[in-house]
Amino acid sequence: MKKNCLILLFLVFFAQTVFSIEIKTVDPAFWWVGMKNAELQVLIYGKDVAKSDVSITSKTARLKETVKLESPNYLILYFDLTDAKPEKFDIVLQQGKNKQNVSYELKERKPGSANRTGFNSSDVLYLIMPDRFANGDPSNDVVPGMLEAKVDRNEQYARHGGDFKGIDNHLDYIHDLGVTAIWLNPVLENDMPEGSYHGYATTDYYKVDRRFGSNQDFVNLVDRTHAKGMKVVMDMIFNHCGSHHFFFTDRPAKDWFNYPEKYIQTSYKTTTQHDPYVSAADKKLAIDGWFVESMPDLNQRNRHVAKYLIQNSIWWIEYGGIDGIRQDTHPYADFDMMSRWCKEVTDEYPDFNIVGETWLNNNVAVAFWQKNSKLAAPHNSNLRCVMDFPLMGVMEKAFDEETTWDQGMSRIYEYLGQDIVYENPHELLIFLDNHDTSRFYRTIEQTSNLNRYKQAIAFLLTTRGIPEIYYGTEILMAADKSEGDGYLRRNFPGGWQGDKVNAFNRSERTAAQNEAFDYMRKLLNWRKGNEAISKGTLKHFAPANGVYVYQRAYNGKSVVVILSGSDEEKTIKTADYKEVLPKNQARDVISENIVNLNAESLTIKPRSVMVLEF
Repeated sequence: MKKNCLILLFLVFFAQTVFSIEIKTVDPAFWWVGMKNAELQVLIYGKDVAKSDVSITSKTARLKETVKLESPNYLILYFDLTDAKPEKFDIVLQQGKNKQNVSYELKERKPGSANRTGFNSSDVLYLIMPDRFANGDPSNDVVPGMLEAKVDRNEQYARHGGDFKGIDNHLDYIHDLGVTAIWLNPVLENDMPEGSYHGYATTDYYKVDRRFGSNQDFVNLVDRTHAKGMKVVMDMIFNHCGSHHFFFTDRPAKDWFNYPEKYIQTSYKTTTQHDPYVSAADKKLAIDGWFVESMPDLNQRNRHVAKYLIQNSIWWIEYGGIDGIRQDTHPYADFDMMSRWCKEVTDEYPDFNIVGETWLNNNVAVAFWQKNSKLAAPHNSNLRCVMDFPLMGVMEKAFDEETTWDQGMSRIYEYLGQDIVYENPHELLIFLDNHDTSRFYRTIEQTSNLNRYKQAIAFLLTTRGIPEIYYGTEILMAADKSEGDGYLRRNFPGGWQGDKVNAFNRSERTAAQNEAFDYMRKLLNWRKGNEAISKGTLKHFAPANGVYVYQRAYNGKSVVVILSGSDEEKTIKTADYKEVLPKNQARDVISENIVNLNAESLTIKPRSVMVLEF
């Protein structure tokens, strides 16, 4: 009997001292000292971790709050780093005699980290969906243990195998084209059973998807992009996560998500954010409803959720070295939390830029979301850059039509004349298309010439705002949304071993593709460092005789753009435009010819474009 008691006591002692508390996740795994915001949140996830008493061995950081949620599997710790120094210390979790030490590190920030320059109107962004651009490392196409365990390039919604190495292998191509920044569709882990290729259902906010590479591979890509003089913009999603995120499969608290009892889809009517007549029911459905069933809607009004998301973005700026963020579904999230996020990021990095996806059908609604907008007062989004979706719609029609008083180039003239609604028109992201829309180039309608394409590219790169080019536009990639979103995101030809055509190589492109590429490349490289375009005022003239004329001017230099909106040859009187034609001759950037402006009139070829530089 005595022997049995001794054995039992030994087993109890052995269990208490040998078996440790299981820790699955510590977010973030490390942090930095010297941040303007001295509060750090650390989320610890593991079975029954909330049963622990918590202490720390740090000599300089202070544990100010320990939060235990409804789930016993979460601990949220808040630290005060006001006087913290770089150090490694332990977070000690004690459950009776059972103890687990969690190593933690506070790092020194890189010199000048807060002073990074975000993207601005001097830049042109090149939008890439990583899974569809190029496959540089076939060995990571399928990662054992991940839910979507196949690659099928014949299926539009399957993974195709593109990765960081594929982008890295073609940085010279991107740089040669003349863009100054790359915007990557989401790269964080999407461990979902299907449709994970696009990246918009995050399942780990602190790890990139292993099918793209490692966290270090991402940092290396950013560094090499910087080495070529280009910036990197990272796509983020705060409105929702993926349904296979541990937040959803093992929910920390009932109010971690909106509509936690069951899936209720959003109405997609985000006008409720600014509608003066909105009903509470409509606003709740739009903002709290889920985007789709596989993307549960995060409750940003929960202070722990808000802090987690805000801190995560700052972690990627500091760790990844990125130069900008594009925030997906911006108006679907809580206005006040998103405003706080923009402010906290800008407080930490004063020149950093964030562009919100403001997919709204009119400029008044888009303008509401821009920082300091009088339309939102007394509220303020603190969002510097918004996406000009209405202009995309205008351009889709304008370059097709014969210009009349209300069609063709008149659409552009009238739309830009309404820029009074914007607090800062220079901080608008402008684009012909992106990964969610039909591509601007339409093959069937463009067999004879590239006039529509060339006029649109010239306008995009010379009007106000920050241009974005969707990958493949330079080689005339075409797709209609009716074919399916997966086809909007087709593979770049030549990005995969065995492709019949490699469009990265000039010799394998068609004559039309090279014509389009050369045209865009010329304008993009001319635009670099051109302050008349990036900083200049905009003055335009009402379209007359089918011709639209506008000027960009800055510090004594100017550019005058002439667009013909007619299928017939037209003549304009130079005297009508003397206020923007300061000299008797100018160089046409596109043709490289000297244009005589001394004559009484100027002949404009059908559907042509001239970019006159003074």
